Amino acid sequence: MIPVIKDTVLSHLWMTESQFYGFLGICESTPGPIAVNLATYIGYGQGGFLGSVLAVLGVTLPSFIIIILIAKVLKSFSSNKYVTAAMSGIRPVVAALIVWAGLSFLLSTVSDVSEHGADIKKIVIFLTVAIIYFISVFIFKRKLSSVVLIILSAFAGLGICMLFDTANI
Repeated sequence: MIPVIKDTVLSHLWMTESQFYGFLGICESTPGPIAVNLATYIGYGQGGFLGSVLAVLGVTLPSFIIIILIAKVLKSFSSNKYVTAAMSGIRPVVAALIVWAGLSFLLSTVSDVSEHGADIKKIVIFLTVAIIYFISVFIFKRKLSSVVLIILSAFAGLGICMLFDTANI
């Protein structure tokens, strides 16, 4: 959904690409679905409180209705071998879409080039998060909770920002 939201936001000039990625980072660290958080923010910016309410309804209501209808239909076909096979085939596609969204976000964040070259802070933050994750998975042989990873990433980001630029925190 993130690429679709990005295209819509940028085509309507509701915010710049840099603002979008900045707010997407904030949405990643706040509770709730990213699409709802983005809709709330963009809707409020475009139409105040009513705009945020309508944007959230526009994002959530169609999916809610479609999922209810699909759940009713699939419940009667859940034991069908063709439906089971189709659902098994959908899983890798969903995983690939998630990986693609993550890679596109990563590439746009890490390769953000200004007049001074690549942003070293972003690269160091990414490498720090990657190192924390791989240490937890490969050395300690257990997965790190998403919440713990987000908290460690926030502290790493704050520490790196203080290390590189103490005047603009």
